[in-house]
Amino acid sequence: MTGDDDSRVLSVSASNTSWPRRAAGRRFQLRYQKIIPSPGKKRMRTYPGNRRYSPLKQPTAQQVMIEKVSAGPITVIIIGAHTNFAIFLMSHPHLKKNINHIYVMGGGVRSKNPTGCCPAGSSSSCVPGQCGNPGNLFTDYTSNPYAEFNIFGDPFAAYQVFHSGIPVTLIPLDATNTIPITEQFFHVFEQSQSTYEAQYCFQSLKMARDTWFNDQFYSSYFMWDLFASGVAISIMQNGGNENEFAEMEYMNITVVTSNKPYGISDGSNPLFDELAVPTFNLTRGSVHSGHVQMGLRDPFCATLNGKGKCKDGYTAEVTGQDAVRVLVATRAKPNLQPDSALNRNFFKTFLDVLNHPQQSARFNLTTQFPYYRQVSYKPDFRGKKLGKAVVFDMDMSAGDFLTLLYLLKVPVEEINLKAILVSPTGWANAATIDVIYDLLHMMGRDDIPVGLGRVFAMNQSDTIFSAVGDCNHAKAIPHGSGGLLDSDTLYGLARVLPRGPRRYTAENSVIYGAPKILITLNFDGPISKITILTDGPLTNLADIIQLSKNTTSIIQV
Repeated sequence: MTGDDDSRVLSVSASNTSWPRRAAGRRFQLRYQKIIPSPGKKRMRTYPGNRRYSPLKQPTAQQVMIEKVSAGPITVIIIGAHTNFAIFLMSHPHLKKNINHIYVMGGGVRSKNPTGCCPAGSSSSCVPGQCGNPGNLFTDYTSNPYAEFNIFGDPFAAYQVFHSGIPVTLIPLDATNTIPITEQFFHVFEQSQSTYEAQYCFQSLKMARDTWFNDQFYSSYFMWDLFASGVAISIMQNGGNENEFAEMEYMNITVVTSNKPYGISDGSNPLFDELAVPTFNLTRGSVHSGHVQMGLRDPFCATLNGKGKCKDGYTAEVTGQDAVRVLVATRAKPNLQPDSALNRNFFKTFLDVLNHPQQSARFNLTTQFPYYRQVSYKPDFRGKKLGKAVVFDMDMSAGDFLTLLYLLKVPVEEINLKAILVSPTGWANAATIDVIYDLLHMMGRDDIPVGLGRVFAMNQSDTIFSAVGDCNHAKAIPHGSGGLLDSDTLYGLARVLPRGPRRYTAENSVIYGAPKILITLNFDGPISKITILTDGPLTNLADIIQLSKNTTSIIQV
């Protein structure tokens, strides 16, 4: 990078916290997160470093930003929801002077989504889906076809960032839609893995391809955040607005935070409804005072043609006092080398950077941990009279963690633990299945199967797109420190467990050789009765009983 002003970069990604949309003491539902498919929230297993989450030591996003921005001029790259940075700007306006520039991946201005389009000559039964929409909310375009996921995650926060007075460069869907992960790029990448990090990135991308929810990966998976970061770095390196990877244009835009008519009070807008003084002293009748989308399938947003009318999170071109002049990437620049299989400039640079020997990562687990062996530990129970067959249904909170250890310590002559079911509808995230695998490995019980339950309570998944839902009852569980964050990480202690050989693998990748994870009650040897111990929500047990009426004949609780 050139110049002292751009020598420091702060990257801001989305957290699990949401914008404080109501006054103190009022509860805010994470309504915008409902459109994110829960099975899509995959956790990539990484090799442990010397830092981990600790609830007593972990600095907040605000503390980190105060420290770094206060130190001097800095550039910010935002590739997720804008909640963290908006709170910082509104809480510490005197520090705005230290922020040189903000680069944002998100939104769609003039974009027309290319995915879900019916091919030429297709039958009348083809449903176009997202085709031609400005946004990419594929889970809820029937309510909002205008928004993009990052901006939709917290539209009011994004509005504050864009209207902060700090120069903004936007890399929206307009540009990212023109740089899909093509099959040609994928194959070139497969042959270009000379560093650990290149190998790791390719495996991550391959996992995304293998678990994609349909067969259109090469036409519907784009270089969203990665391309935006490349454009930002190229602009900073060139010391101006020019870059190697994207065509740019200035536009006057804003972020839509509510829907017309403004000034109504229909119970949807937590910034105004039932408040004598609007939150943040906002003006009644302003652009923020209309209807706020109430999650999936909001009746207010419905239209007869099937594409919704709500625009929460839309980065719209406007004129007048609400317009902000923003530098916008409009499309990815092509690769002009005629003999190259890579059709975009950024593809080549990306692979060159990943395979550069400098700044190489330490990805060799056997070097970092010389005593680690990829082995499975399975006990030999021959000659032992095993106790009652037990299935343990848990949600892997800290209390369940203690219970599981206790059950594993009880002699097998008393309790024969046959299977563990993980319930993501309780006080833990579905990703904790890997913690259970590690704990079983530590206890020498890699023989115990682990079944992953449904991610929504019964009858709470969306009727149109089952991978999203409402989770009404789970809203009672606190988020962040003191709640799900502590539970999911076991207060940071999950990192010190020995690494077991079994990992979560998405069910869609079974065709590529991955083991299939199912909730079953099929065990080796004759079993007349089995006891189920539940230590969380009863969703899994209800599912098992519904699968087969004969199941109840062998279950005793």
